[in-house]
Amino acid sequence: MTLRREAFLDHVKERGEYGTVKEAERAARVVLALLGAHLIGEVRAQLAARLPDEFALILLNPLQSAEPLPPERFVRATAAWIEGATAQTATWDVSAVLSTVADTADEDLLGQILLQLPAGYDLLFGRPQPT
Repeated sequence: MTLRREAFLDHVKERGEYGTVKEAERAARVVLALLGAHLIGEVRAQLAARLPDEFALILLNPLQSAEPLPPERFVRATAAWIEGATAQTATWDVSAVLSTVADTADEDLLGQILLQLPAGYDLLFGRPQPT
């Protein structure tokens, strides 16, 4: 099921405890662009189909990544793209967006997403996997 833009941003805003929808949108744009650089093929297309059109396009036209970033570097990259962000605030941003993304994906798709990412992303999605 595809979330409407407003509903998606409301979820991100609530989880990130942002003061405005604009802050939630900024976080969503950066995190989805970075995530899109890590996903390929049908998995990226299936996830994009569940996102609002604007955010699907960001996921499908990602920033370029030379290599998959481990979770801590993903957070640092997020901080670098958000003005005034720190590693701590970027962790909050990433978790707010990725937990909302996880809610749009069913368990099978989320499992496929996590298979394409380095170990540890399950925590950023708010879905710890058994070890």
